Amino acid sequence: MSMATIPTQTHALLSIPVDSTTDFTVLAGHCENLADALLHRDEPASRQALCRRLAYCLGQLRPTLDDAIPPHLIESLTVDERPMNSPRFEPDADLLCGYTHALARLLTERTLSAEMEPILTGLLFDLVSYFADELRAPRWIRTADGVKFIEELDMVKEN
Repeated sequence: MSMATIPTQTHALLSIPVDSTTDFTVLAGHCENLADALLHRDEPASRQALCRRLAYCLGQLRPTLDDAIPPHLIESLTVDERPMNSPRFEPDADLLCGYTHALARLLTERTLSAEMEPILTGLLFDLVSYFADELRAPRWIRTADGVKFIEELDMVKEN
């Protein structure tokens, strides 16, 4: 099936330019959008194209994870007040059981059954969303003593 048969909205996600110079926050957003679109597609060619693009974007993102944050992004990751919530991955017991059961079956059977695919697509979406939220979360806070790492203040609180 050709790319021309893929719905326009999906095609737009597939054609956004992404490479190793794309900011990690932008890449995280693209990954989240692709995982979301994957949740809502039933057509195999669209799903395959979205999965390939998601894998490509994650592949571009991974080598940048240990890089210094570019100066132009520092302001967007700095806040005046401590965030009320931190990103969390907290599936309920039913979802967690479904995810782990599907993964165990996948590893045992080495095949992806039709019933496992939506469960694992949901897991993929939850993980990508959590990962994207972590990458876009504030890292610094403005204090009376200047800008500090939020983690640094959390460690001081714990001690």
